[in-house]
Amino acid sequence: MIKNIMSDMIEYFGGDVRRINHAIKVYGFAKTLGELEGLDNNSQFILEVSAILHDIGIKVSEEKYNSSAGKYQEMEGPAVAKSILQKYKITDESMGRILHLIGNHHSYAKIDGKEFQMLIEADFIVNVFEDNINREAIISIRNKYFKTISGIKFINKMYL
Repeated sequence: MIKNIMSDMIEYFGGDVRRINHAIKVYGFAKTLGELEGLDNNSQFILEVSAILHDIGIKVSEEKYNSSAGKYQEMEGPAVAKSILQKYKITDESMGRILHLIGNHHSYAKIDGKEFQMLIEADFIVNVFEDNINREAIISIRNKYFKTISGIKFINKMYL
């Protein structure tokens, strides 16, 4: 199912290679963090699907609000994700959790579970590189938002 959701995301973003690459990188780090940190199978599934689709609302946000700001992605993302995911056999509970993560992935005060934490860390690991964030800001991000052993190890080894 993951490979099909990945394919759906690529189809949805079409020629937007930057967004496709971002999603694939976040997925790769999220998957690895979840496995290293020992998530149960259902939480791992939720994490992986959420990582693939975490920025899926950006296209509608840019069309509707002429902005890719996080608040708009959070507003628009869950509906787009649900339209993509409805053809798959995903329990209501898992679907709700996936949509919750997508709808709050820029609201760090709302982190309420391991899979949510790992999604945020994976997104930061990728954004630090893509946005060319300076060392001082990376240290601040790490100290403020990173909680998992593996996530801290990755950000330290990669950027500090």
